[in-house]
Amino acid sequence: MMQSPELIIGGRKIGPDYPPYIIAELSANHNGKLSKALELIEAAAATGADAIKIQTYTADTMTIPHDGEEFLIKGGLWDGYRLHQLYQQAHTPYEWHGQMFAKARELGITIFSSPFDETAVDLLAGLDAPAYKIASFEVIDLPLIRYVAKQGKPMIISTGMANLGEIQEAVETARSNGAGGIALLHCTSAYPAPIEEANVRTVAHLGQAFNVVSGLSDHAPGSAACVTSIALGGSIIEKHFTISRADGGPDAAFSLEPHEFRRLVDDCKSAWLALGSVDYGPFRSEKANMRFRRSIYAVKPIKAGEPLTSENIRVIRPGFGLPPKHLPDVIGRTAARDIAYGEALTWSAIA
Repeated sequence: MMQSPELIIGGRKIGPDYPPYIIAELSANHNGKLSKALELIEAAAATGADAIKIQTYTADTMTIPHDGEEFLIKGGLWDGYRLHQLYQQAHTPYEWHGQMFAKARELGITIFSSPFDETAVDLLAGLDAPAYKIASFEVIDLPLIRYVAKQGKPMIISTGMANLGEIQEAVETARSNGAGGIALLHCTSAYPAPIEEANVRTVAHLGQAFNVVSGLSDHAPGSAACVTSIALGGSIIEKHFTISRADGGPDAAFSLEPHEFRRLVDDCKSAWLALGSVDYGPFRSEKANMRFRRSIYAVKPIKAGEPLTSENIRVIRPGFGLPPKHLPDVIGRTAARDIAYGEALTWSAIA
């Protein structure tokens, strides 16, 4: 039997045999304030999340300032923004990273990031990031994946928009260049994503197809898709986190607030516990209730030598008498001794 795949980030084992690994994605929810970024880290740590993820880029490493139609976003949450304008507003400044990593480590929660170019990778390597995340839009950037893989750390790769061939190329590139383990996250790269396009059955297929740990990077409203993906065999959940959606910002609309994120953590871990294994009872928690099964009892006083009939014995609860399957065998036989009303029928009482 093939061993379940696993990944280790910061000493935490991740895979089907371990509780789900829940990542709070902070993204642009700091709204341009370091104090807000640090507050987000504290709040995310308090939810029970396993890790915090940020994004490492500048507007200039993502794109160029250009007025052409190809650089204009049309529709959705960011309608009317130009790419450079959006990334200028949403980026997490490089000079914040050291303080953010230090805050997370002070709180005892893992922190890592999605780099978008080699300068970002170098910055994160200097901070001893324990893992790297490849965003869905970069899954086809094989040179970036190659550079990240050469750091020798675990890689989590989102697969939004990617076909199987593109995912295969990304996985092969990471593996052949020394990645310290790979996980794949199913993702619907729409913001927010329609729940009916979550297609979380893909999570288990990803893991099986590439023999990796799999999970979900979720942009759908609520947490239903996350919990369902764990129930279907996923091991990692990534979800955007904010203090309050009312704070606004590029990603606020599809982010969870602290009480919602805490519920997500609890529900995902409960879903994993509920999976258990293929087993049949009685289970340990059921054993005390075995006494309340049905069995054969005397429902009238019966004298020695008196026939046992449907009038004086019945199948009732509790379960200290003969099992119900023996009722046809004992009807018509006689009592070997006096049997009291409410006495459990046993073979020794039957002639």
